[in-house]
Amino acid sequence: MLENRSVKEIISLIHKKEISVREVVSFYLERIKKYNPSLNAIVSIKDEEEIINEANDKDKNFDASKPLFGLPLASKDLLDVVGFPTTCGFPGYKDNFPKKNSIIVDRQIDAGGIMIGKTNTAELGVGAHTANRLFGITPNIYGNTQSSGGSSGGAGVAVAAELLPFADGTDMMGSCRTPAAYANVYGFRPTPGLLPDLRTNEKKKSLPIISTPGCLARTPEDMSILLDVIVGESKEDSISFSLNTSFRNTNLNDQEFSKIKIGWLSDMNGKYQYDPELVEICSKQLNNLEKHKVSIEYLKPKIDANKLWNCWGTLRAKSIYEDINEEIISMNIKDVNEMTPQAIWEYKKGIKLTDEDVKLALNSRIELSNDVNSLFGSFDFLALPSQQSFPFDKNLRHPEKINDQVMDTYHRWIEIHIFASLFYLPSISLPIGFNKDGFPIGIQIIAKHKEDLKVISFAKRYEEIFNFSNHKPKLN
Repeated sequence: MLENRSVKEIISLIHKKEISVREVVSFYLERIKKYNPSLNAIVSIKDEEEIINEANDKDKNFDASKPLFGLPLASKDLLDVVGFPTTCGFPGYKDNFPKKNSIIVDRQIDAGGIMIGKTNTAELGVGAHTANRLFGITPNIYGNTQSSGGSSGGAGVAVAAELLPFADGTDMMGSCRTPAAYANVYGFRPTPGLLPDLRTNEKKKSLPIISTPGCLARTPEDMSILLDVIVGESKEDSISFSLNTSFRNTNLNDQEFSKIKIGWLSDMNGKYQYDPELVEICSKQLNNLEKHKVSIEYLKPKIDANKLWNCWGTLRAKSIYEDINEEIISMNIKDVNEMTPQAIWEYKKGIKLTDEDVKLALNSRIELSNDVNSLFGSFDFLALPSQQSFPFDKNLRHPEKINDQVMDTYHRWIEIHIFASLFYLPSISLPIGFNKDGFPIGIQIIAKHKEDLKVISFAKRYEEIFNFSNHKPKLN
Protein backbone atom coordinates (compact mmCIF):
# COMPACT_ATOMS: atom_id res chain seq x y z
CA MET A 1 0.00 0.00 0.00
CA LEU A 2 2.81 2.44 0.85
CA GLU A 3 5.52 1.23 -1.53
CA ASN A 4 6.50 3.95 -4.02
CA ARG A 5 4.38 6.53 -2.19
CA SER A 6 5.90 9.96 -1.67
CA VAL A 7 6.47 11.17 1.87
CA LYS A 8 3.87 13.87 1.27
CA GLU A 9 1.31 11.19 0.38
CA ILE A 10 2.14 9.11 3.44
CA ILE A 11 1.82 12.14 5.73
CA SER A 12 -1.52 12.99 4.10
CA LEU A 13 -2.81 9.45 4.71
CA ILE A 14 -1.80 9.68 8.37
CA HIS A 15 -3.46 13.07 8.80
CA LYS A 16 -6.67 11.89 7.12
CA LYS A 17 -6.53 8.83 9.39
CA GLU A 18 -6.80 6.60 6.36
CA ILE A 19 -3.83 4.75 7.77
CA SER A 20 -2.50 4.49 11.32
CA VAL A 21 0.98 5.37 12.49
CA ARG A 22 1.36 1.75 13.50
CA GLU A 23 0.63 0.64 9.93
CA VAL A 24 3.17 3.10 8.55
CA VAL A 25 5.84 2.03 10.99
CA SER A 26 5.06 -1.66 10.37
CA PHE A 27 5.49 -1.12 6.61
CA TYR A 28 9.01 0.21 7.09
CA LEU A 29 9.91 -2.38 9.73
CA GLU A 30 8.85 -5.21 7.42
CA ARG A 31 11.07 -3.83 4.67
CA ILE A 32 13.95 -3.47 7.13
CA LYS A 33 13.54 -7.09 8.28
CA LYS A 34 13.38 -8.30 4.68
CA TYR A 35 16.15 -6.26 3.05
CA ASN A 36 18.44 -4.82 5.72
CA PRO A 37 20.25 -8.12 6.51
CA SER A 38 21.88 -7.99 3.05
CA LEU A 39 22.05 -4.20 2.73
CA ASN A 40 23.41 -3.46 6.22
CA ALA A 41 22.17 0.10 5.92
CA ILE A 42 20.57 0.52 9.36
CA VAL A 43 22.52 -0.40 12.48
CA SER A 44 21.85 -0.26 16.24
CA ILE A 45 18.14 -0.91 15.62
CA LYS A 46 15.74 -0.35 18.50
CA ASP A 47 13.70 -3.33 19.74
CA GLU A 48 10.65 -3.80 17.50
CA GLU A 49 8.19 -4.00 20.38
CA GLU A 50 9.42 -0.67 21.70
CA ILE A 51 9.01 0.92 18.27
CA ILE A 52 5.46 -0.43 17.90
CA ASN A 53 4.59 0.87 21.38
CA GLU A 54 5.76 4.34 20.33
CA ALA A 55 3.63 4.08 17.20
CA ASN A 56 0.59 3.04 19.22
CA ASP A 57 1.14 5.98 21.53
CA LYS A 58 1.23 8.31 18.51
CA ASP A 59 -2.10 6.91 17.33
CA LYS A 60 -3.63 7.57 20.75
CA ASN A 61 -2.22 11.11 20.88
CA PHE A 62 -2.59 12.31 17.31
CA ASP A 63 -0.95 15.69 16.57
CA ALA A 64 -1.36 17.03 13.04
CA SER A 65 0.75 20.08 13.87
CA LYS A 66 3.93 17.97 13.83
CA PRO A 67 5.22 17.71 10.25
CA LEU A 68 7.01 14.35 10.68
CA PHE A 69 4.33 12.85 12.91
CA GLY A 70 4.58 9.07 12.97
CA LEU A 71 7.43 8.68 10.47
CA PRO A 72 10.17 6.18 11.43
CA LEU A 73 13.62 7.77 11.19
CA ALA A 74 17.26 6.83 11.66
CA SER A 75 20.21 9.18 12.05
CA LYS A 76 23.72 8.71 10.74
CA ASP A 77 25.98 7.02 13.26
CA LEU A 78 28.10 10.17 13.60
CA LEU A 79 25.15 12.10 15.08
CA ASP A 80 24.06 11.75 18.70
CA VAL A 81 20.72 10.13 19.53
CA VAL A 82 19.97 9.47 23.19
CA GLY A 83 19.36 5.77 23.74
CA PHE A 84 21.67 4.70 20.91
CA PRO A 85 25.47 4.48 20.94
CA THR A 86 27.29 6.96 18.72
CA THR A 87 29.90 4.50 17.48
CA CYS A 88 31.12 6.08 14.20
CA GLY A 89 31.66 2.42 13.26
CA PHE A 90 34.77 2.39 15.49
CA PRO A 91 35.08 -0.55 17.93
CA GLY A 92 36.48 1.76 20.61
CA TYR A 93 33.20 3.74 20.64
CA LYS A 94 30.77 0.82 20.82
CA ASP A 95 29.66 1.82 24.33
CA ASN A 96 29.61 5.58 23.67
CA PHE A 97 26.06 6.50 24.74
CA PRO A 98 25.44 10.27 24.45
CA LYS A 99 23.52 12.23 27.07
CA LYS A 100 22.21 14.77 24.57
CA ASN A 101 20.82 14.63 21.04
CA SER A 102 22.41 16.43 18.11
CA ILE A 103 20.41 19.56 17.25
CA ILE A 104 18.88 18.21 14.04
CA VAL A 105 17.99 14.95 15.80
CA ASP A 106 16.08 16.88 18.47
CA ARG A 107 14.24 18.73 15.71
CA GLN A 108 13.19 15.51 13.98
CA ILE A 109 11.90 14.05 17.24
CA ASP A 110 10.14 17.29 18.20
CA ALA A 111 8.46 17.20 14.77
CA GLY A 112 6.89 13.85 15.65
CA GLY A 113 9.43 11.45 14.16
CA ILE A 114 10.17 8.07 15.77
CA MET A 115 13.88 7.25 15.99
CA ILE A 116 14.30 3.55 15.27
CA GLY A 117 18.06 3.22 14.71
CA LYS A 118 21.23 4.61 13.18
CA THR A 119 22.48 4.45 9.60
CA ASN A 120 25.86 2.96 8.81
CA THR A 121 28.90 5.11 8.10
CA ALA A 122 32.49 4.98 7.01
CA GLU A 123 34.55 4.29 10.12
CA LEU A 124 35.10 7.58 11.96
CA GLY A 125 33.46 9.27 8.98
CA VAL A 126 36.78 9.35 7.09
CA GLY A 127 36.87 7.96 3.56
CA ALA A 128 34.03 7.82 1.04
CA HIS A 129 33.29 4.11 1.46
CA THR A 130 30.78 2.87 4.05
CA ALA A 131 32.80 0.14 5.72
CA ASN A 132 33.80 -0.23 9.35
CA ARG A 133 35.05 -2.83 11.76
CA LEU A 134 32.05 -2.62 14.07
CA PHE A 135 29.15 -3.19 11.65
CA GLY A 136 30.81 -4.12 8.36
CA ILE A 137 30.18 -2.91 4.81
CA THR A 138 27.07 -1.36 3.32
CA PRO A 139 27.16 -2.53 -0.32
CA ASN A 140 25.74 -0.76 -3.32
CA ILE A 141 22.00 -1.22 -3.74
CA TYR A 142 22.37 -1.79 -7.50
CA GLY A 143 24.95 -4.56 -7.09
CA ASN A 144 26.17 -5.92 -3.76
CA THR A 145 29.76 -6.51 -4.91
CA GLN A 146 30.35 -2.77 -5.17
CA SER A 147 30.63 0.19 -2.77
CA SER A 148 27.70 2.36 -1.70
CA GLY A 149 30.05 5.33 -1.32
CA GLY A 150 30.24 7.23 1.91
CA SER A 151 30.45 8.27 4.48
CA SER A 152 26.62 8.44 4.55
CA GLY A 153 26.28 5.20 2.58
CA GLY A 154 23.88 3.65 5.07
CA ALA A 155 21.55 6.61 4.65
CA GLY A 156 21.73 6.51 0.85
CA VAL A 157 20.96 2.80 0.64
CA ALA A 158 18.20 2.97 3.30
CA VAL A 159 16.46 5.77 1.40
CA ALA A 160 16.81 4.07 -2.01
CA ALA A 161 15.45 0.79 -0.59
CA GLU A 162 12.54 2.57 1.13
CA LEU A 163 13.70 1.41 4.54
CA LEU A 164 13.30 5.05 5.58
CA PRO A 165 11.24 7.92 4.17
CA PHE A 166 14.38 10.09 4.02
CA ALA A 167 17.51 10.45 6.11
CA ASP A 168 19.97 12.90 7.59
CA GLY A 169 23.69 12.62 6.96
CA THR A 170 26.86 14.66 7.16
CA ASP A 171 29.04 15.98 4.34
CA MET A 172 32.65 17.12 4.39
CA MET A 173 34.03 15.78 1.13
CA GLY A 174 30.90 14.55 -0.60
CA SER A 175 29.61 12.30 2.18
CA CYS A 176 25.97 12.96 1.22
CA ARG A 177 26.62 13.56 -2.46
CA THR A 178 28.65 10.41 -3.22
CA PRO A 179 26.15 7.93 -1.67
CA ALA A 180 23.30 9.74 -3.40
CA ALA A 181 25.02 9.41 -6.78
CA TYR A 182 25.69 5.72 -6.11
CA ALA A 183 22.06 5.06 -5.12
CA ASN A 184 20.12 7.10 -7.73
CA VAL A 185 18.73 9.46 -5.07
CA TYR A 186 19.21 13.12 -4.17
CA GLY A 187 21.93 14.16 -1.70
CA PHE A 188 22.25 17.69 -0.34
CA ARG A 189 25.13 19.52 1.27
CA PRO A 190 23.73 22.87 2.53
CA THR A 191 25.51 26.11 3.27
CA PRO A 192 27.25 25.50 6.64
CA GLY A 193 25.06 26.87 9.41
CA LEU A 194 21.73 26.25 7.71
CA LEU A 195 21.57 22.91 9.52
CA PRO A 196 22.91 23.79 12.97
CA ASP A 197 25.49 21.66 14.73
CA LEU A 198 27.13 21.51 18.14
CA ARG A 199 30.57 23.02 17.63
CA THR A 200 32.56 22.25 20.76
CA ASN A 201 36.15 22.09 19.50
CA GLU A 202 37.65 25.45 20.50
CA LYS A 203 40.88 24.80 18.58
CA LYS A 204 38.97 24.72 15.27
CA LYS A 205 37.50 28.20 15.59
CA SER A 206 40.18 29.67 13.32
CA LEU A 207 39.53 27.04 10.64
CA PRO A 208 36.82 27.09 7.95
CA ILE A 209 33.78 24.94 8.68
CA ILE A 210 34.26 22.26 6.06
CA SER A 211 31.79 19.70 7.42
CA THR A 212 28.04 20.13 7.81
CA PRO A 213 24.95 18.01 8.42
CA GLY A 214 23.06 17.25 5.23
CA CYS A 215 20.33 14.93 3.99
CA LEU A 216 19.25 12.39 1.37
CA ALA A 217 15.85 11.65 -0.19
CA ARG A 218 14.28 9.93 -3.17
CA THR A 219 12.94 13.26 -4.44
CA PRO A 220 13.62 16.94 -3.71
CA GLU A 221 9.95 17.28 -2.70
CA ASP A 222 10.46 14.64 0.00
CA MET A 223 13.73 16.32 0.98
CA SER A 224 11.96 19.66 1.42
CA ILE A 225 9.72 18.19 4.11
CA LEU A 226 12.73 17.11 6.15
CA LEU A 227 14.67 20.30 5.48
CA ASP A 228 11.87 22.54 6.75
CA VAL A 229 12.09 20.69 10.06
CA ILE A 230 15.86 20.68 10.56
CA VAL A 231 17.02 24.03 9.15
CA GLY A 232 17.27 27.34 10.96
CA GLU A 233 19.06 29.29 13.61
CA SER A 234 19.94 27.72 16.96
CA LYS A 235 21.35 29.43 20.03
CA GLU A 236 23.72 26.47 20.34
CA ASP A 237 25.42 27.22 17.01
CA SER A 238 26.90 30.69 16.56
CA ILE A 239 27.09 30.43 12.74
CA SER A 240 23.57 29.09 12.27
CA PHE A 241 21.04 31.08 10.28
CA SER A 242 17.44 30.96 9.11
CA LEU A 243 15.85 31.51 5.71
CA ASN A 244 12.95 33.80 4.87
CA THR A 245 10.70 31.08 3.47
CA SER A 246 10.28 27.31 3.43
CA PHE A 247 11.70 24.73 1.06
CA ARG A 248 8.26 23.23 0.47
CA ASN A 249 6.91 26.57 -0.75
CA THR A 250 9.80 27.37 -3.08
CA ASN A 251 9.40 26.29 -6.71
CA LEU A 252 10.46 27.22 -10.24
CA ASN A 253 7.86 27.48 -12.99
CA ASP A 254 8.60 26.58 -16.61
CA GLN A 255 9.52 30.13 -17.55
CA GLU A 256 11.92 30.54 -14.61
CA PHE A 257 13.47 27.14 -15.29
CA SER A 258 14.08 28.02 -18.95
CA LYS A 259 16.08 31.09 -17.92
CA ILE A 260 18.56 29.13 -15.78
CA LYS A 261 22.21 29.36 -16.80
CA ILE A 262 24.66 26.67 -15.68
CA GLY A 263 28.44 26.79 -15.97
CA TRP A 264 29.82 23.28 -16.52
CA LEU A 265 33.24 23.00 -14.90
CA SER A 266 33.87 19.64 -16.56
CA ASP A 267 37.37 18.32 -15.69
CA MET A 268 38.67 21.62 -14.31
CA ASN A 269 40.96 22.22 -17.29
CA GLY A 270 42.12 18.63 -17.49
CA LYS A 271 43.03 18.31 -13.82
CA TYR A 272 40.27 15.89 -12.77
CA GLN A 273 40.22 12.27 -13.89
CA TYR A 274 36.89 10.62 -14.79
CA ASP A 275 35.72 7.25 -15.99
CA PRO A 276 35.09 7.87 -19.75
CA GLU A 277 31.56 6.40 -19.62
CA LEU A 278 30.73 8.78 -16.79
CA VAL A 279 31.66 11.74 -19.00
CA GLU A 280 29.38 10.40 -21.75
CA ILE A 281 26.42 10.14 -19.37
CA CYS A 282 27.03 13.65 -18.03
CA SER A 283 27.19 15.08 -21.57
CA LYS A 284 23.97 13.31 -22.53
CA GLN A 285 22.08 14.70 -19.55
CA LEU A 286 23.44 18.21 -20.08
CA ASN A 287 22.10 17.99 -23.63
CA ASN A 288 18.74 16.91 -22.22
CA LEU A 289 18.71 19.98 -19.98
CA GLU A 290 19.44 22.17 -22.99
CA LYS A 291 16.39 20.66 -24.71
CA HIS A 292 14.38 22.12 -21.83
CA LYS A 293 15.90 25.55 -22.55
CA VAL A 294 18.40 25.50 -19.68
CA SER A 295 21.54 27.26 -20.86
CA ILE A 296 24.72 25.20 -20.43
CA GLU A 297 28.14 26.75 -21.01
CA TYR A 298 31.28 24.61 -21.00
CA LEU A 299 33.83 26.54 -18.94
CA LYS A 300 37.57 26.69 -18.71
CA PRO A 301 37.82 28.27 -15.26
CA LYS A 302 40.86 30.20 -14.14
CA ILE A 303 40.82 28.30 -10.86
CA ASP A 304 44.13 26.61 -10.07
CA ALA A 305 43.05 23.03 -9.26
CA ASN A 306 46.43 22.17 -7.70
CA LYS A 307 46.22 25.18 -5.39
CA LEU A 308 42.65 24.20 -4.53
CA TRP A 309 43.73 20.65 -3.66
CA ASN A 310 46.69 21.75 -1.53
CA CYS A 311 44.58 24.30 0.32
CA TRP A 312 41.88 21.71 1.01
CA GLY A 313 44.39 19.05 2.04
CA THR A 314 45.94 21.31 4.66
CA LEU A 315 42.64 22.53 6.13
CA ARG A 316 41.05 19.07 6.10
CA ALA A 317 44.04 17.39 7.74
CA LYS A 318 44.26 20.12 10.40
CA SER A 319 40.53 19.86 11.10
CA ILE A 320 40.54 16.06 11.38
CA TYR A 321 43.71 16.15 13.50
CA GLU A 322 42.03 18.51 15.99
CA ASP A 323 38.93 16.31 16.08
CA ILE A 324 40.97 13.18 16.73
CA ASN A 325 42.96 14.96 19.44
CA GLU A 326 39.72 15.93 21.17
CA GLU A 327 38.42 12.36 20.85
CA ILE A 328 41.63 10.93 22.30
CA ILE A 329 41.04 13.01 25.43
CA SER A 330 37.26 12.62 25.76
CA MET A 331 37.08 8.93 24.79
CA ASN A 332 40.34 7.84 26.38
CA ILE A 333 41.78 6.49 23.13
CA LYS A 334 45.26 5.33 24.09
CA ASP A 335 46.70 4.69 20.63
CA VAL A 336 45.99 6.59 17.42
CA ASN A 337 47.07 3.49 15.51
CA GLU A 338 43.84 1.80 16.65
CA MET A 339 42.06 3.99 14.09
CA THR A 340 41.68 3.40 10.35
CA PRO A 341 44.53 3.96 7.87
CA GLN A 342 42.60 6.95 6.47
CA ALA A 343 42.22 8.60 9.88
CA ILE A 344 45.85 7.85 10.74
CA TRP A 345 46.92 9.38 7.40
CA GLU A 346 45.08 12.63 8.19
CA TYR A 347 46.35 12.68 11.79
CA LYS A 348 49.97 12.22 10.76
CA LYS A 349 49.64 14.95 8.17
CA GLY A 350 47.82 17.25 10.58
CA ILE A 351 50.34 16.89 13.39
CA LYS A 352 53.13 18.14 11.10
CA LEU A 353 51.27 21.25 9.98
CA THR A 354 52.59 24.53 11.36
CA ASP A 355 50.67 27.73 12.03
CA GLU A 356 52.34 29.15 8.93
CA ASP A 357 51.08 26.21 6.82
CA VAL A 358 47.53 26.89 7.99
CA LYS A 359 47.90 30.63 7.40
CA LEU A 360 49.07 30.04 3.83
CA ALA A 361 46.11 27.71 3.22
CA LEU A 362 43.67 30.29 4.60
CA ASN A 363 45.17 32.95 2.33
CA SER A 364 44.88 30.61 -0.64
CA ARG A 365 41.23 30.04 0.20
CA ILE A 366 40.59 33.79 0.06
CA GLU A 367 42.38 34.13 -3.28
CA LEU A 368 40.56 31.13 -4.74
CA SER A 369 37.18 32.35 -3.48
CA ASN A 370 37.59 35.54 -5.53
CA ASP A 371 37.91 33.40 -8.67
CA VAL A 372 34.88 31.33 -7.65
CA ASN A 373 32.72 34.38 -7.00
CA SER A 374 33.62 35.83 -10.39
CA LEU A 375 32.33 32.63 -12.05
CA PHE A 376 28.91 33.10 -10.50
CA GLY A 377 28.64 36.54 -12.08
CA SER A 378 27.34 34.97 -15.30
CA PHE A 379 25.58 31.86 -14.01
CA ASP A 380 22.82 30.74 -11.66
CA PHE A 381 24.67 27.52 -10.90
CA LEU A 382 27.96 25.80 -11.49
CA ALA A 383 28.11 22.06 -12.08
CA LEU A 384 30.49 19.14 -11.73
CA PRO A 385 29.98 15.37 -11.75
CA SER A 386 29.00 13.93 -8.38
CA GLN A 387 31.68 11.28 -8.73
CA GLN A 388 34.81 10.54 -10.71
CA SER A 389 34.25 6.80 -11.03
CA PHE A 390 31.40 4.33 -10.87
CA PRO A 391 30.98 2.21 -7.72
CA PHE A 392 34.17 0.25 -7.05
CA ASP A 393 34.83 -3.15 -5.45
CA LYS A 394 33.48 -2.96 -1.91
CA ASN A 395 36.51 -4.86 -0.58
CA LEU A 396 38.83 -2.01 -1.55
CA ARG A 397 39.26 1.16 0.52
CA HIS A 398 38.99 3.31 -2.60
CA PRO A 399 39.47 3.07 -6.38
CA GLU A 400 43.13 2.46 -7.12
CA LYS A 401 43.00 3.96 -10.62
CA ILE A 402 40.73 6.20 -12.68
CA ASN A 403 41.27 6.39 -16.41
CA ASP A 404 44.54 4.46 -15.92
CA GLN A 405 45.85 7.13 -13.53
CA VAL A 406 46.90 5.86 -10.10
CA MET A 407 45.22 7.66 -7.19
CA ASP A 408 48.02 9.20 -5.14
CA THR A 409 45.95 9.48 -1.93
CA TYR A 410 43.00 7.62 -0.45
CA HIS A 411 40.68 10.53 -1.29
CA ARG A 412 41.93 11.89 -4.61
CA TRP A 413 39.03 10.07 -6.32
CA ILE A 414 36.53 12.41 -4.63
CA GLU A 415 38.46 15.59 -5.42
CA ILE A 416 35.46 17.03 -7.28
CA HIS A 417 33.61 17.59 -3.98
CA ILE A 418 36.03 20.07 -2.47
CA PHE A 419 34.94 22.93 -4.74
CA ALA A 420 31.57 23.31 -2.99
CA SER A 421 32.85 22.32 0.46
CA LEU A 422 35.74 24.75 0.70
CA PHE A 423 33.73 27.84 -0.27
CA TYR A 424 30.51 27.19 1.72
CA LEU A 425 28.46 26.62 -1.43
CA PRO A 426 25.20 24.63 -1.24
CA SER A 427 25.35 21.62 -3.55
CA ILE A 428 22.89 18.90 -4.48
CA SER A 429 23.65 15.66 -6.29
CA LEU A 430 21.05 14.97 -8.99
CA PRO A 431 20.70 11.46 -10.47
CA ILE A 432 21.49 11.45 -14.20
CA GLY A 433 21.64 7.86 -15.41
CA PHE A 434 23.28 4.44 -15.34
CA ASN A 435 26.33 2.84 -16.91
CA LYS A 436 26.39 -0.33 -19.02
CA ASP A 437 26.62 -2.43 -15.82
CA GLY A 438 23.53 -0.80 -14.29
CA PHE A 439 25.25 1.43 -11.74
CA PRO A 440 24.08 5.02 -11.25
CA ILE A 441 25.88 8.34 -11.14
CA GLY A 442 24.96 11.98 -10.57
CA ILE A 443 25.77 15.63 -11.24
CA GLN A 444 26.38 18.28 -8.59
CA ILE A 445 24.42 21.49 -9.03
CA ILE A 446 26.23 24.17 -7.00
CA ALA A 447 24.71 27.50 -5.99
CA LYS A 448 26.05 30.69 -4.45
CA HIS A 449 26.56 30.94 -0.71
CA LYS A 450 23.19 30.76 1.11
CA GLU A 451 21.20 30.18 -2.10
CA ASP A 452 19.97 26.84 -0.73
CA LEU A 453 16.34 27.49 -1.61
CA LYS A 454 17.26 28.16 -5.22
CA VAL A 455 19.23 24.94 -5.67
CA ILE A 456 16.45 22.81 -4.14
CA SER A 457 13.80 24.52 -6.28
CA PHE A 458 15.88 23.69 -9.37
CA ALA A 459 16.14 20.07 -8.22
CA LYS A 460 12.37 19.88 -7.76
CA ARG A 461 11.73 21.00 -11.32
CA TYR A 462 14.45 18.64 -12.56
CA GLU A 463 12.77 15.64 -10.93
CA GLU A 464 9.37 16.66 -12.31
CA ILE A 465 10.86 16.60 -15.82
CA PHE A 466 13.11 13.54 -15.66
CA ASN A 467 11.47 11.37 -12.95
CA PHE A 468 14.64 9.54 -11.91
CA SER A 469 12.90 8.45 -8.71
CA ASN A 470 10.79 6.09 -10.83
CA HIS A 471 13.88 3.93 -11.48
CA LYS A 472 13.91 1.47 -8.59
CA PRO A 473 16.63 -0.98 -7.57
CA LYS A 474 15.77 -4.68 -7.74
CA LEU A 475 15.86 -5.93 -4.15
CA ASN A 476 16.28 -9.54 -3.10
